[in-house]
Amino acid sequence: MKSFVTILCAASIVAASPLDLKNVLGGKYHDKGDSPFTFTSTYKVHAKPSEVVDAQNKATGGLSGSEGTFLFGINSHENVICYNVTLRGFRGEYQSPAKTATHIHQGARGTSGPPRIAFPNPEETGPDTRSSIGCLRGPFTTGIKDAAGKDTGEGFHVKQIEMAPEMFFSDVHSSLAVPGAVRGQLANKQC
Repeated sequence: MKSFVTILCAASIVAASPLDLKNVLGGKYHDKGDSPFTFTSTYKVHAKPSEVVDAQNKATGGLSGSEGTFLFGINSHENVICYNVTLRGFRGEYQSPAKTATHIHQGARGTSGPPRIAFPNPEETGPDTRSSIGCLRGPFTTGIKDAAGKDTGEGFHVKQIEMAPEMFFSDVHSSLAVPGAVRGQLANKQC
């Protein structure tokens, strides 16, 4: 059953991906079985406005009427993360000091934290729906500098998510809800 769920998650994560994933994964993917990808972990995150907090860890309420689903497949051996992000009810423009407005941040539930991975912002795919699908390989950059002038993605490895997924969250930022439109905590290691 776990294999089936993993294959189902992998298929949904990479469906319709425009990337040459063989090259993204360095040609190191397994070619046996039903899936061309090897993930060391997968995550399904339901993001909602009620989870959003600002930099002072105060609840903001996010962007009412919006929600998001973030599916992630991680290959920690290759420092690769594949993603399938779907937003519903998102309004306004994407807005963040980072290079994109769609991220994985490091922070426990109810606390803010620095972005570690910046994903391409979802694009309109239908009425009231936006999505973004693909894979990224480290080294990662976010465009945000910490107090020492180091990018908050520098030195980050996806195995850090696997070691403590509850210490990471996914979010997207809107001009109508700059601290975040929706947010969801990573926790379970399987879709």
